[in-house]
Amino acid sequence: MSTFGIVLFLLIFGMAFWMLIYLMAFILPFWITLGVFEQLKSKRVFEDKAPK
Repeated sequence: MSTFGIVLFLLIFGMAFWMLIYLMAFILPFWITLGVFEQLKSKRVFEDKAPK
C-alpha cells in the first residue's frame, strides 16, 4: 500500500508540474499579449475621435 501512495503522489506531482510548464509557456504569454493589444486598441479609439 505504501508503494501505491508513492506512485499516486508522483503521478499527481507530475501532472501539476506539466500543467505549470504549460501555463508558463503558452497561456501566460498569450494573456500578456492580449492585454497589450487591448491597451493599444483603447488608446487608438480616443486618438481617432479627437482630430476629426
